[in-house]
Amino acid sequence: MAKRFALRARWAVLVFLAAFPFAASAQSASDPAQGWKLSVAAGPAFALGKAAERWAKLVTERSGGKLPVRVYPGAALSSRDPTREFLALRDGAADLAVGSTLYWSAQVVDLNVVGLPWLAPEEKDLDALAAGVAGERLLAAVERAGAVPLALAVLGHHALTSSALPQSPADLAGMRVRMFWTPLVVDLYVGLGAMPRSLSATDAHAAFRAGTLNAQDGTLAAIAAARLETFGVKQVVLWAANAQCAVFAANKAAWSAWTPEQRDAARDSAIEAARELPALVRAEQDAAQSELSQRGVTVTRLTAAGRAAFAAAARSTYDKWAARIDPELLQASEAAVTRPR
Repeated sequence: MAKRFALRARWAVLVFLAAFPFAASAQSASDPAQGWKLSVAAGPAFALGKAAERWAKLVTERSGGKLPVRVYPGAALSSRDPTREFLALRDGAADLAVGSTLYWSAQVVDLNVVGLPWLAPEEKDLDALAAGVAGERLLAAVERAGAVPLALAVLGHHALTSSALPQSPADLAGMRVRMFWTPLVVDLYVGLGAMPRSLSATDAHAAFRAGTLNAQDGTLAAIAAARLETFGVKQVVLWAANAQCAVFAANKAAWSAWTPEQRDAARDSAIEAARELPALVRAEQDAAQSELSQRGVTVTRLTAAGRAAFAAAARSTYDKWAARIDPELLQASEAAVTRPR
């Protein structure tokens, strides 16, 4: 029962985010003596939200309580819109932030490299992408965009839930898919012949009931929290189309004003929280998959051959977005993955 309540709470957070797509408002950075503001799109029921809470706790502990950090979940500092969270950080509404490359890519174009269709479908591919030269260049892209990058961590892949299991690209033709509106993901589905939809939870439930909505894109945890099996949506495919990493970063003006000790506290704590995040993500995914199975939902992992077929069909989307990414970052990212391209 506790697990189910937690999953419902997670879904409520996602619904709230999707329903309020407003712009971030610039504010001055906080006075460290009064505490720092840390933005995150998810609440503490999610792995990303847990990482933000952990970061805040570590900073407070390392400063002996002199640097209290207040976490603002639900993208509260960017008017409940995670795609504008980076702007809130850059412009000073937040002092610190931990966000998904998938959402921040709306403002930092180079971060789209992580979400390129089927670039890093395996966990080992995503681990390699986040490490070494590719990881360094990802953080450099955040710095060029106007924030101070502190750490990077793997955040996993999105999945697709539908009433009928898509086994080939042709199965997506005409499929009406609810999703959070990020440009790359929208282009992916359009390129595969699907029809993206941005709907509130209430409207989505009505559409699923009426048969005018067929599927939903999201993390496995978000899909489990949505309880869409009550509307006959009982298939989930782990197709690894879009990957995401978490970026821990600070506002540049605030960073410049902090003492070396304050910077060390922020950076060292971010690195430690980032190091712990992948384990939180794995635990979240395992719990979500177990919960879905118990509720009669079939979770299918797409085979390598199946992924190759979808990747071939999405090649034009890949090429379109790859052309917008810094060539050196793209080259380093493609070289990092272990599978042959």
